[in-house]
Amino acid sequence: MRLGVNIDHVATIRNARGGKHPNPLDAANIVEKAGADLIVAHLREDRRHIRENDIDNILKNIKIPLQLEIAPTLEMFEFSIKKNIKKICIVPEKRQEITTEGGLDIKKNYDFLSKHLNKLFEKNIEVSLFIDPNNNSVELSKKLGINAIELHTGCFANASSKKEKMELDKIIKTTDYAKNENLSVRAGHGLTYDKVKEILKVKNIEELNIGHFLIGEAIFDGLEKVVKKMKYLIKNEKFL
Repeated sequence: MRLGVNIDHVATIRNARGGKHPNPLDAANIVEKAGADLIVAHLREDRRHIRENDIDNILKNIKIPLQLEIAPTLEMFEFSIKKNIKKICIVPEKRQEITTEGGLDIKKNYDFLSKHLNKLFEKNIEVSLFIDPNNNSVELSKKLGINAIELHTGCFANASSKKEKMELDKIIKTTDYAKNENLSVRAGHGLTYDKVKEILKVKNIEELNIGHFLIGEAIFDGLEKVVKKMKYLIKNEKFL
């Protein structure tokens, strides 16, 4: 299973005060050194954290893949093509939200996606959709020609002990359905060390993308250490 590390909130800290410190590129270098399989960054419409020059610096200096999270807009599609991005995850975006609040409403965005996704496919860009764990979203993704999905794990991560199993079952059932449809399955949002231990019980998830928790833990333990710990948990299932 691959580990992607989202470095958005390094940029959040930088932007809170202005200036150049801390530099997301420094974080990306540490994440790469610690053994992560890819860097994840979300270029939002309001540029509240990651900015265009951050993407440029990462592309120029990091050897592991960059997955760019973008909203379903022509501006973001054109930016991705211009920058020769190889790996994209299309996510929902609302200016008022603090963080991504759920999966992409594919039905609402279906006409736009069906019309414009070919722009990305023609450039051999790997495109995934960030979706809530339900079969309908999988079916619509498949219909659009998508080969990979990323399941929103926020409801599971935030669930009470009484509801955790129910939310995990949704992820299991959707993952099984997606694999039967020959889709690659990834997952992420709100995952911690403890929640990852539960997610690892789900067969056929190929990649976990984790950001806020790791950046938060890095304040206390250092970024390299926490990324190595998460990678270890993913590679070693003896605790299950």
